[in-house]
Amino acid sequence: MPSVGHIAVGLAAARARRPPAGIRRPAWAALLVVCSCLPDLDVIAFRFGIPYAAPFGHRGAVHSLAFAAICGLLIGLVGRAMNLPALSLGMTGALVMASHGILDTLTDGGLGIALLWPFSNARYFAPWRPIPVAPIGASLFAARGIHLMLHECVLFSPFFVMGLWPRTTAAT
Repeated sequence: MPSVGHIAVGLAAARARRPPAGIRRPAWAALLVVCSCLPDLDVIAFRFGIPYAAPFGHRGAVHSLAFAAICGLLIGLVGRAMNLPALSLGMTGALVMASHGILDTLTDGGLGIALLWPFSNARYFAPWRPIPVAPIGASLFAARGIHLMLHECVLFSPFFVMGLWPRTTAAT
């Protein structure tokens, strides 16, 4: 899936979950958008000759729930070192990152998602797959890729509305 849906989820999560003390709203939103998109960095595996179906191939280990938990732990440790609320940072980051693999199971193509890595290299799809799989790389910006990104904008519009709705200020 193009990152459009993942971006929407990150923005909505930043709106739904108040930033922990010491973190400004824009930085919080940026952190959660990065967390929601991070698993797709595994496309660099192709550059290293790692096959799609390999455990560290695209939609493999980096899309797993275990990877999300490990990243959440690291985010929490960094937060703790910066005197920020580690548990809140780590848990929210992990949940948003876990949403990536789960959302990708809803796509209609590819080899599935290795959600249970390292316990299993099996790849999974959800029983219902309403999201068309997007092309990888520069072809994402060809006509078909643009069409799919627009489709996701519509599909994820409630998340965009939630995440981008203007904030009201309290009267003093």
